[in-house]
Amino acid sequence: MSDTFLYTTPVDPRAKPLIDELIHEYDSRYGTYFNAEGAAAELNRYPPEAFSPPHGNFLLLLRDGETIGGGAFKHYDDHTAEFKRIWTRHDLRRQGLARTLLVELEAQAARQGYHRIYLTTGFRQPEAVGLYLTNGYTALFDTSVDPEVYKSLPFEKDISRLALSYAAEASGSQQRLAAAGR
Repeated sequence: MSDTFLYTTPVDPRAKPLIDELIHEYDSRYGTYFNAEGAAAELNRYPPEAFSPPHGNFLLLLRDGETIGGGAFKHYDDHTAEFKRIWTRHDLRRQGLARTLLVELEAQAARQGYHRIYLTTGFRQPEAVGLYLTNGYTALFDTSVDPEVYKSLPFEKDISRLALSYAAEASGSQQRLAAAGR
C-alpha cells in the first residue's frame, strides 16, 4: 500500500471520485439548506483556475493509484489561503488521512507564500470541527453555542513560521546555485 500526493486540477478525471462523494455527502447532510440546487452548485461556485498556481492548488491523495482523499486552496487575500474541499473517502476515515492532507496543504500554501489559512466548515460536520481544533486552528465563532446558529463555521491558522522557513530554504538554495555558477 503506497500513498502519494498529486497536485493537479479539479477537472482531472482522478478528482471525480472526490467531487462525486463530496456532492453526495453534502447533499445527505444539508440537502437544499444552503442552496436550492444542492451541493453541486456550491462545488461549482469557483472556476477550476481558482485552485491553480500561483494563487491556489488542488491536491489528491492516491493509494496505489486510486483517489482516497483530497483538498484545495485558493487566494483569499495577499497573505491568506482559503482551504476548500478537504475530504477523505468514507470507508477510510478515522485513519489520520484528513490530518495528512491538512498538513500537506498547509505546507504547500506556505511554499506558495501564504502566511495564514482561513477555512469554513458546515455546522453538521462535527468531525471537521474536531480536526481543525486539534490541529492548531482557532475557531472564529463561539464554540459553546449551538453551531447551527452560525451555519458556516470559520477557522484560521497562522502559518507564518512555516512560510518563513520555506522562504529561507528557497533563498539558501538560490545562493548555493549562484555560488556553484548555475
